Amino acid sequence: MNYSMIRYILASVLQFEGAFMLLPVIVAAAYREKQGFIYLLIALICLALGYLGRRKKAKKDVFYSKEGFVAVSLSWLLLSFVGAVPFVVTGEIPFYLDALFETISGFTTTGSSILTNVEVLSHTTLFWRSFAHWIGGMGVLVFIMAILPLSGSSSLHLMKAESPGPVVGKLVPRLKNTAMILYGIYVFITVLEIILLLITGMTPFEAMTLTFGTVGTGGFGILNSSIASYSLASQIVITIFMLICSINFGVYYLLLIRKPKDALRNEEMRYYLAIVLVSALVIAVTIYDKFSNFFEAFHHALFQVASIISTTGYTTTDFNVWPGLCRMILVLLMFIGACAGSTGGGFKISRLIILLKAIKNEVKTITHPRSVQRIRVESKQVHTDVVRKVLTYLGAYVIILIFSVLLVSVEGKGFTSSFTAVMATFNNIGPGLDDVYAGFGGCSILSKIVLMADMLIGRLEIFPMLVLFSPEVWKTPLRKASQIRK
Repeated sequence: MNYSMIRYILASVLQFEGAFMLLPVIVAAAYREKQGFIYLLIALICLALGYLGRRKKAKKDVFYSKEGFVAVSLSWLLLSFVGAVPFVVTGEIPFYLDALFETISGFTTTGSSILTNVEVLSHTTLFWRSFAHWIGGMGVLVFIMAILPLSGSSSLHLMKAESPGPVVGKLVPRLKNTAMILYGIYVFITVLEIILLLITGMTPFEAMTLTFGTVGTGGFGILNSSIASYSLASQIVITIFMLICSINFGVYYLLLIRKPKDALRNEEMRYYLAIVLVSALVIAVTIYDKFSNFFEAFHHALFQVASIISTTGYTTTDFNVWPGLCRMILVLLMFIGACAGSTGGGFKISRLIILLKAIKNEVKTITHPRSVQRIRVESKQVHTDVVRKVLTYLGAYVIILIFSVLLVSVEGKGFTSSFTAVMATFNNIGPGLDDVYAGFGGCSILSKIVLMADMLIGRLEIFPMLVLFSPEVWKTPLRKASQIRK
């Protein structure tokens, strides 16, 4: 295990978190809030500790798959444990476990909250809480890859561990340039949404915080009513950008290099948009009688469908009182999730496509035993190793889901509450149904610990977190690491 390189990466993460924490200090200065002094002090401590950790260079700057998974998992844990400190020190969330829950929910872009009244928080804390979504949306390690001088193979192992989807590829030959392109697109979309929300009448603070939650597909609001209090124009802008940010960013790169035909041929995107449209239409028809006209019903249905399938979690209306069919559709969308290579969570459309095609081929093999069946996505053959990973991921997903529901059920909540609490956190969505629709503050300590673990496991797509519990990972010396590159 290349401990020195892992230490170097963790120190870099700490430094970047300290630098990011200076932004709430600027907000505090603008609103003349005393909480800014606490954020400044914690930011300076992070910067100093990070500097000390990076003073001694790593003995070897190359590491392999296991180091990549360990570094990413520990980085997210460090990010969360440190990010929760300002909440406690300012006294706005005095209980550290609750502060940690809120912070993990922020960085993993889940949006589940233990707070029942967010409007009592300072502008400083509201900004940090929402900005955590933006940091975690694209991934802090992807950001660091665009800055740090890592070898290509080392960067690839970091991106594999942090990026969502069954396959991680490069947009350009150099992975560092890929990271820079991804963040360039991310920043452009962020700035564009802020401008459009300002045009719809939002204040700069509202536009920034809600954009962080939208672009990062997180869902933390700054009002107790989430998005319901804002204008129709603002809600439409947020709906569009929730969908934009839940589509593979590789599609936007193809548009950037003027290959619109290749972008429109993206099979995952077409399936995704079809699921969104059909789901919204079915729900709109079902809830039509609850609104004054079909347009209003369709607007709320589309917003909620986009919010759930993109794993953002914003709301414009109380969908907890919708008919059973609508609630069931939303629960299914919780599982399906967004596209691979986006900021969204869930099982991912690409995995679902591969899984359905694998089932179809298995049926064909039974009826035609001698035939050779191949899975193709966008006319490209899917390697059997990718299919194996999808099936393994599904198995691990189901096992963790069942085990988590059992642990949360110990508290005594109903099945719908326990099941959707786990679905909402494991798939990084935010709101559940019934008892956990309004928040998770009433959950027991055990439930909160399980749900926090689910948020981290779901954001890092299960295996990076599971690797931490493998004794072989910690025992295998670096000289043998080349044996487990893949």
